[in-house]
Amino acid sequence: MRSSDTHQGLDWLTSRPIAHRGYHNPSEGRMENGVKAIAAAVENNFSIELDVQLTSDREALVFHDETLDRLTHETGPVLARSSADIKTLPFCETDDRIATLGEILDLVNGRVPVIVELKSHWDKSDFLVRRTIEIARAYKGPIAIMSFDPFMVAGLRTLAPNIPRGIVAERRFTEQGQTVTPFQAFYLGNLCHWLQTRPDFISYAINDLPAPVPSAIRRWTRIPLICWTVRTAEQRRKAAIECDQITFEGFHPDRD
Repeated sequence: MRSSDTHQGLDWLTSRPIAHRGYHNPSEGRMENGVKAIAAAVENNFSIELDVQLTSDREALVFHDETLDRLTHETGPVLARSSADIKTLPFCETDDRIATLGEILDLVNGRVPVIVELKSHWDKSDFLVRRTIEIARAYKGPIAIMSFDPFMVAGLRTLAPNIPRGIVAERRFTEQGQTVTPFQAFYLGNLCHWLQTRPDFISYAINDLPAPVPSAIRRWTRIPLICWTVRTAEQRRKAAIECDQITFEGFHPDRD
């Protein structure tokens, strides 16, 4: 992995492997995005990628899915419930806990880098962007914010130009729960929004690399290209050539 020629001031972004949704393993009691998974990532000195969803009280909740169905015993949209309500819910498989972004950052306390992915409803709402910026500005450790949604990334550029921002993308764009047209897939996968978003880094699907546009941008602008989600030895070998750092899950990069 390259590190010496990354974008200005972002060497920390590529300094360590990035634990996807924390260093999670349900069989060991650590659920994705849960407090125990985040703590385990810190203990292993991994950077942390985590997801935030907006709640009914406009709080940034560390949770991946739009609904509670897969990860808890409850059903329905996260957006329909308050953060206080959701925090009382146990995960399905363990006693790991759901927390707000502010609580998770208090736990990390600047010890490792944190990369926050804003989960979008693709409705051009900026409530989650604004709340996440508010929390990030109060945080003293290394933090970056990213999203699949160019509207959100453009909002980050306008509202908080000094907070590192990234675009998440894939060539075919099959983000969970989204149906896109071939034109939309081309637009998003080839970063055609570049003049509006101007991201400081790119997070791209490992199975879609090498891809002409992100690879060219990496070469010409020297901004970091990280990849998601690396799970196999073959993907690790590809990432070592194509990317500046991996977002991983299911193994320990320093041991396996």
